[in-house]
Amino acid sequence: MRKRIFSGAQPTGNLHIGNYIGALRNWAALQHEYDSFFCVVNLHALTATQDPKTRREKTREVARLYLAAGIDPKVSTVFVQSDVPEHTELTWILNCVTRMGELERMTQFKEKARKQRENAGVGLFDYPVLMAADILLYQTELVPVGQDQKQHLELTRDIAMRFNRDYGETFRVPEPFISKVGARILALDNPEKKMSKSDENVNGSIYLTDDADTIRRKFKRAVTDSGTEIRFDETRPAITNLLTIYQLLTGRTREEIEAHFEGKGYAQLKSDLAEATVEFLTPFQERFRGISDEELDRIFAAGRERASEVARATMKDVRERVGIEGARI
Repeated sequence: MRKRIFSGAQPTGNLHIGNYIGALRNWAALQHEYDSFFCVVNLHALTATQDPKTRREKTREVARLYLAAGIDPKVSTVFVQSDVPEHTELTWILNCVTRMGELERMTQFKEKARKQRENAGVGLFDYPVLMAADILLYQTELVPVGQDQKQHLELTRDIAMRFNRDYGETFRVPEPFISKVGARILALDNPEKKMSKSDENVNGSIYLTDDADTIRRKFKRAVTDSGTEIRFDETRPAITNLLTIYQLLTGRTREEIEAHFEGKGYAQLKSDLAEATVEFLTPFQERFRGISDEELDRIFAAGRERASEVARATMKDVRERVGIEGARI
């Protein structure tokens, strides 16, 4: 049997070109090598304030973006997290083997809680345990994650090993898959931070649903480094970021790209990058718009059935091991 992978995205904000380069593109490739489960993690989205109608619409939008990126529902299991109640059941059980100190050390919680101060919710604190449940529920062996989620995956591994130690071998201990190129696409307006789908400044990200004029305008305003030479250079993160996006969208080598832009200015780089992005996103968006509600509902139904089958088997084992299965006389 093929090894299994699991990953997902929240239906909050707007998925951007960095999400495609760092995640969706890899998922589409990995699905042909692994038994793949790709989830729209809408329960995680409850930690953020969002109108219920918008949350439902965004859940469907994210799934369409998965499909437009090349996730094949005939090959992969595409489903919505809330359609499989075992996610929340396993979260509670894992909460009982997770240490408070472990969650308090989570960098993302500390950063987000600092912004929200006294208004930080328990769900935000417990987010990593739900993530662990997502992964362990499907006996996942490989998890495509960004660098910012690596700490959460390390916690997942610790929880799995502790549960296995206390109750017997139950969960597979997952390994991370982090792309070496394009795993961290930087914001166009600030090369010191990662491109974010929830950034208040929309000019920092190229969204996968942006139209051509918007894409050209955003790249035109992109921050650059001092100097004039156009080449890959880690000491010049803004230019290197633009060149990395260009490289990953066009498939050209670094040498070819540097030769192409030799003697040219930043304006030419931004213009060429904008056109390469428009050329890439035009057919992408056509696929996105071509997925009907009826087709999406069929995909969700099939995904729910397949995911539930695996989840129920895992939970039956978990319940038996912790002593809550078969307690009725």
